[in-house]
Amino acid sequence: MSRRSFRKNRVNEIVELTIESIGFEGVAIARHENIVHFVKKAVPGDVILAEIISKKSNFAEARIKEIITPSPLRQIPVCSHFGVCGGCSWQNLPITEQLRWKRQHVADCFERIGKIPIGELTETLASPRTLHYRNKMEFSFGASRWLTDAEMSESEEQMHKHFALGLHIPGRFDKVLDVDNCYIAHEISGRVLDEIRKQALSLGVSAYNARQHFGFLRNVIIRNTTATNEIMVVLLTSPPTTQADEHMIQWIEQEFSVLFPEVTTLIHAINRTTSPVAVGEPRTIKGSGFITECVLDVEFRISPFSFFQTNPWQLEQFLSSILNATQLSRHETLWDLYCGTGSITLPASKLVSSSFGVELSEGSIADARANAERNSISTVQFFSEDLHKPAALSLLQTLPPPDVIIIDPPRAGVHQTLLSHILEVAPSRLVYVSCNPSTQARDCALLAEKYEIQKVQPVDMFPHTYHVESIAQLSLKQL
Repeated sequence: MSRRSFRKNRVNEIVELTIESIGFEGVAIARHENIVHFVKKAVPGDVILAEIISKKSNFAEARIKEIITPSPLRQIPVCSHFGVCGGCSWQNLPITEQLRWKRQHVADCFERIGKIPIGELTETLASPRTLHYRNKMEFSFGASRWLTDAEMSESEEQMHKHFALGLHIPGRFDKVLDVDNCYIAHEISGRVLDEIRKQALSLGVSAYNARQHFGFLRNVIIRNTTATNEIMVVLLTSPPTTQADEHMIQWIEQEFSVLFPEVTTLIHAINRTTSPVAVGEPRTIKGSGFITECVLDVEFRISPFSFFQTNPWQLEQFLSSILNATQLSRHETLWDLYCGTGSITLPASKLVSSSFGVELSEGSIADARANAERNSISTVQFFSEDLHKPAALSLLQTLPPPDVIIIDPPRAGVHQTLLSHILEVAPSRLVYVSCNPSTQARDCALLAEKYEIQKVQPVDMFPHTYHVESIAQLSLKQL
């Protein structure tokens, strides 16, 4: 059968496609016989043979069987795990193209979802570093190892199919890909994983079984800072139950720091629950138990499980762009909604007479208050409230009216009730920061009742992924 003699598109059929563009979540798009085809791992300009894996009336999902003609844009990924772990989905695309498509995705969201005009859409703000940029990585142990094609041919002894240390396979909470290196994590990560893996296998220590909820080793968390060059390593386990488990703890306590003297804080934490969330009761083996980052002359203390922005190389540019959009002045009052640990609130508080941060997480608010005290910032107050509940609206009604509001919600966006309250309060300026431009555009369309968008700034916080941050600068309409 020749390449162009295929039958009508059906599941398992093979079609020839020319990739035209990339959709919002990084999936490539091609059109064939008036049907849109979505293809992962393809690059605009590729000509491919694709197998149909799912078919609907107006679209199909397909996977690459063969690249007939590679796109001139296609590049060789630096990581051997590309395409399997699911993390860096755009390593086969040059950074310049990644930035271009991220800007296009923001534009598409405001045009197709928001259906509202943008005064200015800037070029995507590039990250100063595109490899080894993350200051936190969570690696998982797993009792069900995901076998690559190469590992399928190895003997069971060679591949240790009931033990893995690495990253979860997308969509499979129980399957872990054994990782020897990660090109977006700190450079120390590969060596740390290798030594912990070797020791665990030599002792016969069990990896956690996510389905049956037993096993000792659960996670390795590696955190670092750029301002102080500190490194934190956390070994997260279940409570020890065997002699091998105790020997693993002794190795961490006695030998790990000899192998890695550059690690400034070493922690063993115990997770006594069945939750897959990487948190536990920490016990400091070496160091202070925390690391310190400095951004815009504000020091942030980072504890083992606290939230902090994961790309410190881009963070100062990101926060500066937010503050520039607010146009704050000394006499004004600021509300920072969904404030997290205060990474935006605290630098902004130095520019206004009073500021108020509201966030659901009590742990984040505790960190924010501690960091405000650490930096002697007295113009800010933090509150722990769920901004989607009536109690939060009651709280907001007691606060001084804002001149400016910063909103930085989760991916789902802002609750309708809160949007209505913002429209009622009607500050002169709004800055909407989002990790999901589709919900940002939806919410801005509702805010368009009283506001117009002056400018939108896409920001590349996560190079080699399709994720993009977006800063929308809104001003009250002149009636």
